[in-house]
Amino acid sequence: MTLVRVVTAAQAAERDARAIAAGTPSRQLMQTAGRAAADEILRHAADRAAAGVEVYAGGGNNGGDAWVVAATLAARGIPVRVHEVEPARTPDARAEKDAAAAVLNQAAQPSGAPGLVVDGLLGTGARGAPRGDIARACEAVDEARRNGAYVVALDVPSGLDAATGAHEGAPRADLTVTFGTIKRGHLFARDWCGTIVAVDIGLGAHADLDDGAPRLADAAFVRAVVPRITADAHKGKRGKVAIVGGTRGMAGAVLFAARAALRSGVGLVKVVVHPENVALVQRALPEAIAAEWPQNDKEATDLGAWGDAILVGPGLGRGAHARKLVARCVSRARGPVVIDADALNAYEGDPTAFAALIGDRPALLTPHPLEFARLAGAEPNIVNAERFAVAAPLAHSTGAAVLLKGVPTVIAAPDGRLMVSASGSPVLGQGGSGDILAGIAVTLVAQVDSPFEAGAAAAWVHGRAAELAAPPGEIRGVTLDDVLAALREAWKLESPVVPPYVLAELHAVGEK
Repeated sequence: MTLVRVVTAAQAAERDARAIAAGTPSRQLMQTAGRAAADEILRHAADRAAAGVEVYAGGGNNGGDAWVVAATLAARGIPVRVHEVEPARTPDARAEKDAAAAVLNQAAQPSGAPGLVVDGLLGTGARGAPRGDIARACEAVDEARRNGAYVVALDVPSGLDAATGAHEGAPRADLTVTFGTIKRGHLFARDWCGTIVAVDIGLGAHADLDDGAPRLADAAFVRAVVPRITADAHKGKRGKVAIVGGTRGMAGAVLFAARAALRSGVGLVKVVVHPENVALVQRALPEAIAAEWPQNDKEATDLGAWGDAILVGPGLGRGAHARKLVARCVSRARGPVVIDADALNAYEGDPTAFAALIGDRPALLTPHPLEFARLAGAEPNIVNAERFAVAAPLAHSTGAAVLLKGVPTVIAAPDGRLMVSASGSPVLGQGGSGDILAGIAVTLVAQVDSPFEAGAAAAWVHGRAAELAAPPGEIRGVTLDDVLAALREAWKLESPVVPPYVLAELHAVGEK
């Protein structure tokens, strides 16, 4: 199974360098990239391109890609005009400019305002905000977009930091065609990149260089790691999970989790809540077993023996009861555990005791950045900005896989492996969304041997359900009930129908 890596600018450059050292000419990589980008322009916005294309070319290799795009579109009868913002300065860029000249000299010119603009000013090697003529060209690209043009960025919107997503002065894109890999900055700055398409440019095995860059979860990955439900499956074979939480006034959290578990293929769910909520749970979810929190070690041992996996935390509350209940349930679990929400908060500032509680049992932690920060003793803003760096150390120190929720979601294994899930939309920015994810996750840790792989699969399915719950760009009016209903479609695990050179496609998110 081939998965796309999510890389920094340096990691992207190393992949190019290795492919070139192994015998692939750098100009061939440029030509393949530019032609694939032209194909993507016509796949996504042929009508806009037919109205005329203006291409902005910088002096580096990103500008060389732009010259290839311009020549390819012109050869297909598209009116094209190139703005050479800086003279081509690399050998490959100069060669592609010269090669494009004959085609462009014979091409029709856009007669009015362009329907589409190509941003080929700066690539992944650029640092800081655009300056001088490049900055003025970026402003021109943005102005064209405000006037209705469709903007396509080559590799990254010019000036967007490939590692951090910082984008001061960068023009906003409707489509970003990126080469060989997804860049971290794309996932931090989804609004600025529009639809993101990673295309194969001929890096071969070097695209999958194992240098610590995480892999991007997708439908094919989930299909590969989640076992199919066989014809002879019964509720015991499909698995039994217990969900512990739901203090006074917070039964909704466990109900969201239980419904998500049931919609994710589990055979039986036991919802373990504050005594006052047992009747409420039974009425709201008659297909589940409702039970009171265990009051002693024997009851906790019985619960641990009953479930193939246990989820602790949704709606648990942060009172004096929380840490005692978490310790009682986790320490007596015979199978894997998922620890979420207030079960993590119960060990705020005490990761050593938390690691001792987990011991050597398989575990998955599912914190949002604030919960992560409380447990790890970090600043929430640092957790958000450094999510690719902070998840693995916590996984190593606790011995548990860590699913750090957010944009993007990063999943870390105790041995240092990383995966990223970029599915989802702001539809998930509602209270209760994390409970749905936890319910999916507890089902999968009961069925998949690796909590790390189970977590990555759960994150992708959760996000995919949000995408299916509403058309791209539509957020308001969509509820978590819609997300739960969309899980049925998400579990079909259908890969998008794309050309063979497309490695990954992430649709634009955010409100239109």
